[in-house]
Amino acid sequence: MSDAVSAYHWERSFRLWDTYFVLIWVATVAYVLATEQSGWPLRAVAAALLVPLVPLYVVAGRRLIRGDPPDQRRAIGYLAAALALFLPSAVLAGETRVLTFALIPQCFMTLRLRSSLVAVAVINVVPVVGWALLWRPATRDVVFNVLFCLVTLVFSVAIGIWTIRIIEQSQERAELIAELDASRHEVGRLSEAHGALAERERLAREIHDTLAQGFTSLVMLIQAVEAELDQDVAEARRHLRLMDATARQNLAEARALVAGGAPADLDGASLPDALDRLAARHDATLAVTGPVRVLPAGPEVVALRACQEALANARKHAGSSAVVGVTLRYADDVLTVSVRDDGPGFDPAAVRGGYGLAGLRARAVEVGGTAEVRSAPGDGTVVTVRLPLVRRGTP
Repeated sequence: MSDAVSAYHWERSFRLWDTYFVLIWVATVAYVLATEQSGWPLRAVAAALLVPLVPLYVVAGRRLIRGDPPDQRRAIGYLAAALALFLPSAVLAGETRVLTFALIPQCFMTLRLRSSLVAVAVINVVPVVGWALLWRPATRDVVFNVLFCLVTLVFSVAIGIWTIRIIEQSQERAELIAELDASRHEVGRLSEAHGALAERERLAREIHDTLAQGFTSLVMLIQAVEAELDQDVAEARRHLRLMDATARQNLAEARALVAGGAPADLDGASLPDALDRLAARHDATLAVTGPVRVLPAGPEVVALRACQEALANARKHAGSSAVVGVTLRYADDVLTVSVRDDGPGFDPAAVRGGYGLAGLRARAVEVGGTAEVRSAPGDGTVVTVRLPLVRRGTP
């Protein structure tokens, strides 16, 4: 519910309370003036004492009741002034006690529980005691008024405590709603921040696995061409053609990255075809086993990116003279991509930092797969990525 709507409902409920107070006051004054148990002068005095209660309520009482929470010092002053007018009138004319139905709720609405109970006791007991001492009525009337006083006192205390508990629960719920609303905004902010972070990580992986690897390949090809220009022109020309293909591929990957589409290698091609072209650009060979079939985009993209990372690492660390082989295995429930080289190898446990292998593992985990690197000094390196597959029609 909006603040404007809440304020509107509060204003409507407060108007009802104003109407209730006025009706009780008018009924009390009419009852006091109409009684025949006291003389006219005493009735006029009792009624006159009640008149200032209206401006007192309008000036001070309404503002205190609307306070959240009410100022206790001002509330005590307001109720003290109200009782200073009410109690003498109630002693002079017992009919004035009708006004307790308007004063007692104000005690619970403006004072703390202990103070409100004291005020309620004064409002109920003092008029009866003062009336009995002043007028010396018959014992029967005294007993009847005392019983009525006790009943109204117990009823007032019970209703007041219940009302205060309801108000406290309402305040607690309002605080809880405010906390939940703040938590919802915080969760939204954190979700937005997490989404932005996840998107940055995704872009970082895409750039590392595509553009960065392509530029690395171009640098290595340029170095190879520089060494071959004077000795092996044919091989230099072959490497220049690879440079052209790699540059074009990088451009296509950049466009696909901006457009948010599938990788350029997979655009309109099967996974084996894409891996075959990728292996050719890295002077590697591809072997495919198992029944080739169309797979969901997620596993195919992860398989392609894993192969790109592994091939780039093989050329970077194993050297251009190393023999590199790629194996793609189709099984019923798993797709496996392996990249093997016969380079010098390394100790995987000694590797610290770096983005490539960490990104490769992160990609595999995102689709429920695993990435494994097996290597040892002098024994080459094998990078194996296993990706789970779900058969079409499988629930």
